[in-house]
This record gives sequence, C-alpha cells and structure tokens, in this order.
Amino acid sequence: MRLAAFLLAAAMLAGIIAPFVSATVAPAHAQDYTAGEIVLSDPWTRATPPGARTGGGFVTIANTGDTADRLVSASSPVAKHTEIHTMSMDDGVMRMRHLPDGIEIPAGETVALKPGSLHIMFIDLEQPIEMGTPVPVVLTFEKAGAVDVEMTVAPPGAPGPKGKAGHKAHGDQ
Repeated sequence: MRLAAFLLAAAMLAGIIAPFVSATVAPAHAQDYTAGEIVLSDPWTRATPPGARTGGGFVTIANTGDTADRLVSASSPVAKHTEIHTMSMDDGVMRMRHLPDGIEIPAGETVALKPGSLHIMFIDLEQPIEMGTPVPVVLTFEKAGAVDVEMTVAPPGAPGPKGKAGHKAHGDQ
C-alpha cells in the first residue's frame, strides 16, 4: 500500500514538473523516411509512466506527388492495438475519435500528426515507452504502401518539436 502511494505521488509530481523541465526538449536524432511520393518527418512519441495503458505518436507527412494518398493504418509491437485518432473540442469537452478510414494526405500538401490533433494512438501498451528506446511503427498508406519508422522518445509531458502544445487527452502520456 505504501509503495502504491509513493508511486502515485511520484507520478503526480512528474506530471506537474515535466512541462517545465521538457518545455524546450525536442526529440533528438529524428530523420525523414520516404515511400513513393510520401515523406515522413520527425516521428516521435512520449515516454510513459509504469502502468500507462496508452501513448500517442506524432509525425509530419508531406505528399510531394500529384495525387492524394491516405494513411490507412499504423501498427507497433509496443501496443496490442494501434489506431489513427483525431481530437476535437465539442462544447468545451475534449473528444477523441478513431478514424477507421485513416487520414487523407492531399497532393502537394503536408499533414501534421501532433499533440491535441490528429495522432497515432498506442492502446494497451505491452510495456512502458522509455526514453532512449526508439519505438518501431509501421505506417501504411493506400498508394505508397508500408513504411517502417522509428519514433524518438521525448520526456513525459513534452510539448513536442518546435514548442507545440502537449497531448494529455487520454491521461496517460
């Protein structure tokens, strides 16, 4: 019982101070991945505390081609289920929604999967996502096919690259 109380207090403290400690931290060693006309930049996720059931993944997707493509699925060995999600505010209430048809990537445009918006959702984590251990993810596109990427891991609560807002919707990141 004392251990549970200690772990709860530690997790709460980490949640309180993480935004201040990591406000200027962006994932390191990010790289671009290319498949056909699709370019994936800066794939990243956040470290999760022990016992977390979910995590979020983020990446910028550019379509350099003349025809639209679609991100249709994602998978990762870190989670039992991996889905494509969106977040929206509805009458002041944050709503998460699975996008079973994926995300269209219009020709010549860029779509950012970022905290508080479109994102990859890791559900029923097999183990915590840890700093220093890249997360392998397969992103599958309708036309470009499957792309293996490694997401760098930022600290819990990190706002993301270039100071973007944090993603706390599922409560576990």
